Amino acid sequence: MQQKLQGNGIHSQGKAAETLLFRVSPLVRYTLYGLLFVLVFPLPFLMIHLKTTDAFPIAAIGVLVGFMALLGLMSQRVQTDAKGVRVEYAPWVPNFLVKGWHLDWSEVKDIRSRPTGQGGRVHYLVSKDERQAYLLPMRIAGFAQFLRELEAYTGIDTTRVKPLAQPWMYLTLLGCVVLMLLIDLWIVAVAMAD
Repeated sequence: MQQKLQGNGIHSQGKAAETLLFRVSPLVRYTLYGLLFVLVFPLPFLMIHLKTTDAFPIAAIGVLVGFMALLGLMSQRVQTDAKGVRVEYAPWVPNFLVKGWHLDWSEVKDIRSRPTGQGGRVHYLVSKDERQAYLLPMRIAGFAQFLRELEAYTGIDTTRVKPLAQPWMYLTLLGCVVLMLLIDLWIVAVAMAD
């Protein structure tokens, strides 16, 4: 989701600059929420079926902590304006989980890429002093618009930068989540029948 905020300043192409707000793509966000749900949904029913309800409070705390961590990670907001780019998370997200960052456009020197273990590439904004590299937020809705803003303000060619995961990958995962939900429902039905 991309939202326009009131902004000020002049865009490098001479038009009034606006502040843009990007959030994690709904496809990514809801697929990951669904995955967590289908992984933990049958647990209470299995605990009742296996008569291990004494571990239920521990499991409930674990599920709650996992959900809150995922909710915090999915709260990522990326804001661009005439000054620079800012990545923020909800105020309640602790810094040890994930930290936001800010970089002025004038401080961006380059984009560097690194391969991932799964065969993809991640991209980093490198500051002029080269002591810091900032991971590009690649799972946001409007990533192409974000890259256009980055290129317009810095002059850096972004044509080689591609999203980490293509939408079809998350659609495939979403399909697996639906299949797992059907299996979960079957598991719950069997557990409740006994």
